[in-house]
Amino acid sequence: QEQLRESGGGLVQAGGSLRLSCSASRTILSDINTMGWYRQAPEKQRELVAVITRGGTPNYADSVKGRFTISKDHAKKVSLQMNSLKPEDTAIYYCYLLRTSGPEFWGQGTQVTVSS
Repeated sequence: QEQLRESGGGLVQAGGSLRLSCSASRTILSDINTMGWYRQAPEKQRELVAVITRGGTPNYADSVKGRFTISKDHAKKVSLQMNSLKPEDTAIYYCYLLRTSGPEFWGQGTQVTVSS
């Protein structure tokens, strides 16, 4: 099993910035396929925000391109820099990890609230 440790999140005004981080602890480096973030707003389905492969290739939702940047702080930690935040970015953000061997894991979630 894996326990993803999330940090960051909080309340910010529109146009502001926040940084989320997520660390994996129980997955060996060679078994990390993809890490990143999904989000779920009230009464909406969970959706991709940004993920990055072990090789460093990012993938972003169209709604965050140009505003959010995902990066690998080190082999088992990723960060999401969120700039120019909008009220519609308000959601619970979940860290995600996909192992090359198959299993996927989710963090407990961290709240991001953007006020107008």
